[in-house]
Amino acid sequence: MSKFNFDNVIAVRKNKKIYRDGERVMKVFNSDYSKTDVLNEALNQARVETTGLNIPKILEVSQTTEGEWVIVTEFIEGKTLQQLMDESPEDKEKYMEMFVKLQIEVCKNKCTLLTKLKDKMTNKIELANIDSATKYELRTRLEGIARQNQLCHGDFIPSNVILKEDGTLYILDWAHATQGAPCCDAARTYLTYCLDNDFETANQYLEMYCSLSGIPTRNIQRWLPIVAASQSAKNIPEERELLLSWINVSDFE
Repeated sequence: MSKFNFDNVIAVRKNKKIYRDGERVMKVFNSDYSKTDVLNEALNQARVETTGLNIPKILEVSQTTEGEWVIVTEFIEGKTLQQLMDESPEDKEKYMEMFVKLQIEVCKNKCTLLTKLKDKMTNKIELANIDSATKYELRTRLEGIARQNQLCHGDFIPSNVILKEDGTLYILDWAHATQGAPCCDAARTYLTYCLDNDFETANQYLEMYCSLSGIPTRNIQRWLPIVAASQSAKNIPEERELLLSWINVSDFE
């Protein structure tokens, strides 16, 4: 087992902390984080590595002396697109275009060993705290959408994309990766902006994504009630009102 140096914290997330130790990064999960979820995240990332996309390589999965699970990856030097947007608002559109083009390229890949997105969404709908009739409508909608098997990141946001000095883009955090419909991945990104109350950026993103991909806006809107239901399964109180308003299927017909 490798010895870990936890002196340099570079990020703190819910249920985890991220440290840098030289040329490697350690993502340390809280003791209540399930072993199954940790190993599944590492496996997802290892599988996505086979596509040839620029992502940090998995180096090790281990445990601390206190029994916390650790995923060790290579360290990628650079700034996230979110940092760059925040530092240079005047260049936001340039970075947004870079971000959207990368997402479109990611979804052109296939990774056939990943969980199927429709299966994951079906399970999330069942876990959501909504009435049975709405669950039925959402399942019916999901079944009515053509099945696809493209690589979907599942949490594609600018803070998960690093731009190196040489211009290379690297994509982080493949915990939610699935194979399915790119429109769902786009709907998820749009929803994330809306949950942050950044509706201006949400609309900028959606307009640019549809323009660059050639996908009609309505194709992404069809997924919004489904991704909202999926997110509601997390039971975050401050998100519930907005998510319930989106789960109403008829609003997006």
